[in-house]
Amino acid sequence: GKYEVWSWTTATKQFICPVWQKVKVKLMLSMSFLIVVFCYCRRLYCFLAQLVKRWSNYLKRKLRRNLSVLTEVDLLGYSAREWKGETKQAKHMREAYEELFWSCHIKYLRQVRKDNYCVLRAVLFQIFSKGIPFPSWMKERDILKLPEKLLYSQGCNWIQQYSFGPERYTGPNAFGKLRKCMEALKANWAEISATKDSEERGNLCNSLFSDESKERKLYEAVKFMMLYEVVEAYERIKTRGEPVHHLFSVLLARDSSSDPLSFMMNHLNSIGDSICLDQV
Repeated sequence: GKYEVWSWTTATKQFICPVWQKVKVKLMLSMSFLIVVFCYCRRLYCFLAQLVKRWSNYLKRKLRRNLSVLTEVDLLGYSAREWKGETKQAKHMREAYEELFWSCHIKYLRQVRKDNYCVLRAVLFQIFSKGIPFPSWMKERDILKLPEKLLYSQGCNWIQQYSFGPERYTGPNAFGKLRKCMEALKANWAEISATKDSEERGNLCNSLFSDESKERKLYEAVKFMMLYEVVEAYERIKTRGEPVHHLFSVLLARDSSSDPLSFMMNHLNSIGDSICLDQV
């Protein structure tokens, strides 16, 4: 009986062991495969998650109304939120806003994005949103030819050192870039001022002031027209001794801007890059 039991046990072991070895190998291969697949899927998941996140952020930036000029808000409500407390400055600012409300009948305001173009942004948005047409001097002259006029008629070859905001030096390309900026300003100004419907004009402004690259061209065009006016005033003072606006007398009386070149290099070029217009 013991021999039979022993024989049965031995036979069972002899049968199971080879089967287990085969199963063990397959099981280990399967486990290894599953581990590899798990690791691969995990890495793929992380990669796809990062991709989706980046794509989502990209779409948010593209689809979000990233207006550099925000919608209208109540003037007195804004004043109460921004100037809380009982300090002397807070009280003074609230009184100033109340004076605007009651004396000037200004009920709403818009906040503009605070950067080194903010003053130009506020002025241009006001012009465009109100549908103000070209000033008379811009109607009389072709502003697209102003860069070439400074170079060829007035010999201002130093205009190549003009800086486009953060873009510090462009060299000979300055003329082409300036012309594109002037074209953008003229085209957008003409289109928006010709739009009589205020709602449609507002939509055009919102579209324009949500595109940073288009905005920058407009501001650089305004900067250049400021330079052109300074050059004209300087020429009148030096060659004809004609009286000029007090603003030009102040600008050209400073040691850092005694002529148009120093005005451009020391002050105007920095607008949009490191300083704002009010600092100029």
